Amino acid sequence: MVIEGKRRADDQALVPVTKKSRNEVAVSNKNKSVLQAAPARTSNLFAPIMQLEGHEGEVFTVKFHPEGQYLASSGFDRKIFLWSVYGECENISVMTGHTGAVMEMHFTPDGSNIFTASTDYTLGLWDIVTSQRVKKYKGHSTFVNSVHGARRGPQLMVSGGDDSTIRLWDTRKKQCTSTLITDYQVTAVSFNDTAEQIFSGGIDNDIRVWDTRKNEYLYSLKGHTDTITSLALSADGSYLLSNSMDNSLRIWDIRPFAPQERCVKMFSGHQHNFEKNLIKCNWSPDGSRIIAGSADRFVYVWDTTTRRILYKLPGHNGTVNDGCFHPHEPIIVSGASDKQLYLGEID
Repeated sequence: MVIEGKRRADDQALVPVTKKSRNEVAVSNKNKSVLQAAPARTSNLFAPIMQLEGHEGEVFTVKFHPEGQYLASSGFDRKIFLWSVYGECENISVMTGHTGAVMEMHFTPDGSNIFTASTDYTLGLWDIVTSQRVKKYKGHSTFVNSVHGARRGPQLMVSGGDDSTIRLWDTRKKQCTSTLITDYQVTAVSFNDTAEQIFSGGIDNDIRVWDTRKNEYLYSLKGHTDTITSLALSADGSYLLSNSMDNSLRIWDIRPFAPQERCVKMFSGHQHNFEKNLIKCNWSPDGSRIIAGSADRFVYVWDTTTRRILYKLPGHNGTVNDGCFHPHEPIIVSGASDKQLYLGEID
């Protein structure tokens, strides 16, 4: 809208005032004032992009609380930060106790606890209300790279580490309930929807599928040509997303009677580099998009139907190690080796 002449004020007004709406920005153009519409806001974030500072080392893992009000982050500084998503994104608490870098972290399905895997050879269970470690699980003989909790049923968790073992834990007991031995270091683990199967990936490039009831190997998903860095199960439990140092993401059909060729889609664009970080990948709640970090310092978001890159988001000054979607709103969060977190809204 162009304002060419002054508008007459009301009789009572001392100074004529032009009110601008929230989505309008005044741009001066020589003698004219032009009002341009800013992009419409899509979320309840305080601002379209929020930067969260406080970590003293690389951020390796970041996750939203299941209800979406909070998020947690951790990494090389061994501290677990809990943040508020809304308002000015204040830091609510800092949990300490690990003596090595925290490699991966997940909330329990009810959101009351956090699981962590660390290079101090242990796993932790943390209470987010008291900000204390409730349990410490020992069993691995070297770095623990990955941990994942069961979605329902008994509170189980699975872990994998550089000792070439996959360990199944009942969170109510101190010792692991079973151990699966592989030939190579394990870098990523996950459950299927019912926790009756475990998926593991390692430096042998294959994803192995295990039966938790019989403690035996079932089959492998072959296709990647370099180390598997992350595994993520879709919300409906039908598909598995994998990220690899071969610079590709793959979606696998893990339903019981799927065809032998289970790789249904492949995505590319993001990068790994000499740092060999275990870069994470995640699904959107509805399964229509996937997100992954990258060594080129961008955050990538793909459309799962068209395999097209929807977003290539700049801002970080180091390898982006993790990114995930908000459970209810079009918001993503990313954590990187520059010690920063970014919260941002998307369409």
